[in-house]
Amino acid sequence: MATDRSAPLWERLERPAPVPRQTLSPQRIAMAAVAVADAEGLEAITMRRLATELGVAPMAPYRYVSGKDDLLELMVEHVYAGMRLPGGLGWRESLHALAVGTRELMLEHRWLAQLPPQSKLALTPGRMAVAEQSLTALDGLGLDPDTMMGIFRSVDAYVQGAMSYDSAVDAFMSEQSLSSGDELRTELAPLMAWHMRTGHYPTYQHYLSTATRKDDRRWQFDLGLNCLLDGIAVRLNM
Repeated sequence: MATDRSAPLWERLERPAPVPRQTLSPQRIAMAAVAVADAEGLEAITMRRLATELGVAPMAPYRYVSGKDDLLELMVEHVYAGMRLPGGLGWRESLHALAVGTRELMLEHRWLAQLPPQSKLALTPGRMAVAEQSLTALDGLGLDPDTMMGIFRSVDAYVQGAMSYDSAVDAFMSEQSLSSGDELRTELAPLMAWHMRTGHYPTYQHYLSTATRKDDRRWQFDLGLNCLLDGIAVRLNM
């Protein structure tokens, strides 16, 4: 399969191969790359490593992908392809399902939060299908197209932001060999104690001494999501 860099990846993959190939396929390439990234992170993904995992010549994957950018896009499509929103739900339930489903996907595939900007914006068929379902849930409510897209992007941005923060915390804990929230707080205690002694942060100090859900990420996520959806409902009288 000749690689035409000017055509989108998905257009190229729809073209029939000149001869049947039993060894490689876009699906097999994506599965191997996702398995490596899930186990070792994005930094472990190279075209040479991929060829080794597939048991093929180093140049063989280039028949389907032109380089790492294409490969990351193929990986994103592979994990998003199975994500579908339940049918027959109202707009709020659909967007809630979108947020929770995306979070679960990003927990299963931690590297999604670490993608470079180009790959985060990749317009793969699976991602487009999720966007279409989300917009469809908002259609027919008297909203103009800009408002519909703004709502969809706000919910998606909330999830991406929450998961990027969690990913950064997890990376720091891994680097410092910390295994719990208590260990993380102990690690940060000297710096935090200095801040508290200044007397500039009494409300934050109250949080530190009384909060009971510091490590309950799912509760924190659900609270923020419901606040966002409540705000959308009030703002648009829905």
